[in-house]
Amino acid sequence: MDDLVDGFGRRFHYLRLSITEVCNFRCTYCLPDGFKKTAPLTFLTPAECERVVRAFAELGVSKIRLTGGEPSVRRDLPEIIARTAAVPGVSKVCITTNGWNLDRQIGGWRDAGLTNLNVSIDSLDRETFVRITGHDRLSSVVAGLDRALSLGLPNVKVNGVLIRDTVEAGFDAFTEFVRERPVAVRFIELMRTGDNAEYFADQHVPGTVLTDWLAARGWCRRPRAFDDGPAVEMVHPDYAGRIGLIAPYAAGFCDSCNRLRVTARGQLRLCLFGELGVGLKDLLEVDAPEALRVRILKALAGKPAGHRLHQGDSGDTRQLAQFGG
Repeated sequence: MDDLVDGFGRRFHYLRLSITEVCNFRCTYCLPDGFKKTAPLTFLTPAECERVVRAFAELGVSKIRLTGGEPSVRRDLPEIIARTAAVPGVSKVCITTNGWNLDRQIGGWRDAGLTNLNVSIDSLDRETFVRITGHDRLSSVVAGLDRALSLGLPNVKVNGVLIRDTVEAGFDAFTEFVRERPVAVRFIELMRTGDNAEYFADQHVPGTVLTDWLAARGWCRRPRAFDDGPAVEMVHPDYAGRIGLIAPYAAGFCDSCNRLRVTARGQLRLCLFGELGVGLKDLLEVDAPEALRVRILKALAGKPAGHRLHQGDSGDTRQLAQFGG
């Protein structure tokens, strides 16, 4: 088995597999006007998803995250989870969801083989949640998260985008949220994309506002696991949960990159904020596993040292729903 190692010595154990570009939320920082169909919705089939996962697993990837858009808009999501979980070498099957109908769906996902759940919650204030997402579903989303905990799902996390409108009031609410819940809340520093330049200029705040706030209240940094994503997580003895930060503008953010992405249309993305991608769809359609592994390995040679967000260059990423964030 060949390991996935790029020209900078980084090893890749983590694949983010987008299964749709469609999202049913209208988040201000991503899809403020809602999802707009710009091409036929010819996304990877469950069999093609399995072939992607199998190829990466044979190259040393053990953690798969299913993303969107919003992955739960696909009715065959349980089948995709089950196929992913059955691939030899895959030890973690994760999903990132906005929580739409999570309370009704999580049991089926867990039974299909889901091990890790990430739920997007940008605010615990009902009115703010509605303003950001376009939907009055906060109570339902939290109910779904609590159901996941009651079912014994061991790795439950919350993602929230760090924006100026919700900073410190949000920190207070979320730390209280994790006082009794054993979940990790991770704030993601707002990233500039092709479509959100004006919003970014108005709402971006550096991740240090969070880490400084936590440090002043006795929170300490938690060690990272080898297949963790980019979050720096902090813990406190008085709280069951954790608070984390994903800060793509921080120095050295890309140095420990351990993840690759495949889009819902079968393109290998070497960087979320890169240009174009390497097409895999033709090999997935005909089930050519050896050729697929070779193409992936060759593509990895072109992975850049890091993104160019500091130069205001987000590549060809128009909005995060396009490639699954």
